[in-house]
Formats: sequence, structure tokens, C-alpha cells
Amino acid sequence: MQTNLADFIKGTPDGDEAEAILRACVHCGFCTATCPTYQLLGDELDGPRGRIYLIKQVLEGAPVTAKTQTHLDRCLTCRNCETTCPSGVRYGRLADIGRRVVEERVRRPLAERIKRAVLKEALPRTWIFRPAFKAGQLFRPLLSPALQDKLPSTRAAGRWPTREHERKMLVLQGCVQSTMAPDINAATARVLDAFGVQLLAAPKAGCCGALRYHLNDQDGGLDDMRRNIDAWWPLVERGQIEAIVMTASGCGVTVKEYGHLLAHDSAYAAKAARIAMLTRDLSEIMPQFEVELGAKLKGKVAKRVAFHPPCTLQHGQQIRGKVEGVLRAAGVDVTLCADSHLCCGSAGTYSVLQPALATQLRDRKLADLLATDPEVIVSANVGCQTHLQSGTATPVAHWIELIDQALA
Repeated sequence: MQTNLADFIKGTPDGDEAEAILRACVHCGFCTATCPTYQLLGDELDGPRGRIYLIKQVLEGAPVTAKTQTHLDRCLTCRNCETTCPSGVRYGRLADIGRRVVEERVRRPLAERIKRAVLKEALPRTWIFRPAFKAGQLFRPLLSPALQDKLPSTRAAGRWPTREHERKMLVLQGCVQSTMAPDINAATARVLDAFGVQLLAAPKAGCCGALRYHLNDQDGGLDDMRRNIDAWWPLVERGQIEAIVMTASGCGVTVKEYGHLLAHDSAYAAKAARIAMLTRDLSEIMPQFEVELGAKLKGKVAKRVAFHPPCTLQHGQQIRGKVEGVLRAAGVDVTLCADSHLCCGSAGTYSVLQPALATQLRDRKLADLLATDPEVIVSANVGCQTHLQSGTATPVAHWIELIDQALA
């Protein structure tokens, strides 16, 4: 694709990166076949190829309108198109660059600005989100169905192991997950403890940065990333931990990109690269214990289980088959549904900002999952779990919880 970037971005780090991404695109359109919003809306501008053209026009200095913003807003950033693309176009990064420029040039209506401000200021801050969430649960019957969907019941975290082990790993407590699903990290700590690994949490670490970054507060998102690096660095520098474990794949895909996102920050570039190198999704940690896990649990989990692989796991991190492998090693009857590559519609704050599209995608995903006749649906990202649970009575959980319950 030929480009002629405007002076405002030409020669900048974002401009150079965007130009390289644009030039990789060969207009083939394979990406449209796997784009969830294109499948629903049938509009070229609501598919990756059309959005690439829109971003190209913006970066070349064409007028930017609310319509441009709308089509970019509708993108889930599921990155299914990246998995499909034969040319290796890094669409997710291009979308981040394009959205930032559009956000600077198109003033949103007041109601939208307020909603986005609340999301980016409240969700990453546990001291704000936790009491607000608990208050919402208390008054849940009085709220609208849409708000009730965002306030699931929570399971108690349970005991965090206190045994010391020579092998140590860090875990990101995160922001929303630590309030809505505190049991996930606690279950992970118990499972790893059973296999001789001590899981540690750095108290000052928080939101991975994805939430603010993808709401076009990129400076705020980068600040969140720097705070996490500062919180983890003493343990990393002393060589005390062998990995940083992510139990939410949405956080994992972001932390693995710290090195790239902070590459131009001289104070943090080297540290960020080291953090990214140490970061592992939980599904990358557990396969080393499959033999021992099988010996402990074979036949103990008799439930029929459907696994929904989050987009941030299968497309963002390009991890496929590992969760299923661990569950099968534990004797779990696990299946994938039809069109398992498609997004469930959660996509971070997307289900709040684009509720109609998100609900259509959720209902389509649940129809495919429930067609496998599962007793339990499991996933690997708290956003997917909450979104799917809002549309079904079938229990939805994190896959590590199944293993934790069986070990108990």
C-alpha cells in the first residue's frame, strides 16, 4: 500500500510504525472473513480492510469526521484479522495509532465523554472501583438489566498459601479482576503451591495499562505500565522470580508488549523489555506439570466442559491448545465450540460502550458453546467470563478454578 503521511506524523515513532504497517497491507480482504463486526454489519468500513483505509486517510491529512470515529469505535480489537492476514499486518497497533489521532480531532458528545472518563478513571483504581462495585451489588435489584449484567456475584478468594518454595513467580493482581473475581489468583496460587511454586504479588502493582491505553488515554496507560515495572523491578533485578504470571489473558497480551510500547522511553525501555520477556500466560506455565497433574486428578473432574479461548489469548498472544492440553491431562472432558476463533463481544470496555453489538456477539457465542451441552463453560479472561455469564444460567468460570477445586 502506497503512503504519503502528513507532516504532523511523518518521521515520528508512531508515524514510522504506522507507515510500515500500512505498506505491509496488500488489500487481499482475507481479514474480512474473520472480522466479527463485518459479519454482523456487512459494511466494508466495519471490517479491518476498510478501517485500514480510514486510518491511512487520517494519517495522510484527510478531514476527520465523527463517522470515521464511529467505524473505529466499533472495532473490537480482537485481532482475529492478524491471525488471518497472510502479510503479517499488525492491525492492532495501527488501530491504536489511528484512534489516538482521531480522538484528538473529533470532540465526542458530552454523554460519551462522561462515560469514557468514568471508565478510565474508576476501573483501574481499586480504591474507587471496589466500593462502587459492592454498592452496586447491594442495590442490584433497583438497577437496569444492563447494569445488573455488569455486577455478577463473586466467589470468596479462599486461602492464599503461605508455604515457602525455592521456585517463585509473580502474579499481576490487576484492577477489575481483583474485585470481581478474587478467587482466580487465589486458586492459581493454591494450584502452583501444590506443584512447588510460590506465587507472589507486588502490593503496588495494579492495572496493566490496557484499559486507559485502549480508551485513547495512552499517556495514562503508559503511566500504569511504568508503575507496574517499578513495583516488580526489585524482585526481577535480584533474580528472585522466574516468571510473571498472567491469569487474565487481556492483561497478558498488554504486559508482553511493554517492551514495544515503552521502547522510546530511555528510563524504562530496558526494564520494560525484561518484564515483557518474563511474562507468561498461566497456560504457558501449567504444561510443565501435566504428568504430575494427571497422576493427581485423573478421573476426578467428571463434568462436561466447554472452553472459550479469549481473543487476547488465541489472537493477541497466539497461544492455542495449551489450556485444552492441561485440562485433558487432568482428565477433563473439554471441547471447543463451533467458530471458537470468534470474539464473544466482551473486549475490555467494548461491552459497555457498544452494548448492542456486544450482546449480539455474546448471544451467538453462547449458542455455539451451549450446543456442546456443557455443564460448565470456562475461559481465561475475567471480561469474557462476566460477559458470557450475563447471558446464561450455565456456570462460567476460569479454567484454573476447575483444577483448584479438584485438587482440594
